[in-house]
Amino acid sequence: MNLLAQKALDAYGGRELWTESKRIEAEVSVHGLAFTLKRRPFFKHSKIVMDIARPYSRLTPIGKEAGITGVLDGHDVRLENQHGEIISERKNARSYFPAGRRLFYWDDLDMAYFANYAFWNYFTLPALLMREEILWQENKPGCFEAIFPKEIPTHNLVQHFCFDKETGRLIQHDYTAEIISNLAKAANVVLEHARNNEGILYTSKRLVTPRSPKGKALPDPTLIAITVHDFHFIK
Repeated sequence: MNLLAQKALDAYGGRELWTESKRIEAEVSVHGLAFTLKRRPFFKHSKIVMDIARPYSRLTPIGKEAGITGVLDGHDVRLENQHGEIISERKNARSYFPAGRRLFYWDDLDMAYFANYAFWNYFTLPALLMREEILWQENKPGCFEAIFPKEIPTHNLVQHFCFDKETGRLIQHDYTAEIISNLAKAANVVLEHARNNEGILYTSKRLVTPRSPKGKALPDPTLIAITVHDFHFIK
């Protein structure tokens, strides 16, 4: 692990915290044009629980019905009711995007795939730096190019992460949201950090906008705005 990766890991709690913890629990609110275009309701204080070691995530509510949970399990998704019973499921969810009616409308299973994998990637980032199957290269000072394997559900194969060289805090995460479109080149900018009750730092506000050809975050439109109200670990 190079110096920048170590700084980033230390900034967000350190290696021991991320290797000994099993899950993350968070409370999130999300809105933006990406939801509107897919005719999806915004998330308002939704609850999310994620495994750190593998892409498994549960988001409640995933849609308009309060008791329905969207579950990502690897590349598969399902919906569960408040009793944990499976309502519907979809294997290899990514293979259904982006064609057909998904150009205009996403159902709860579509949203369960997109939102859960996105949050899992965002919130487990320090742990992602330790995953050997992801190829990390510091291609310029403070910035990594990351090449993801097919085993990890994520936005696209090659992504870029820029950190503050002194503090290790994430500044910007660039990717292409391919399940929306190959043209959906986005800049995910961290606006604010906060600390939870245990004093652990986390990204509390993010803004996702289109990215210019030179890699700059454009001021608008707001594709996705994320507010994290709570964030803590379960060992």
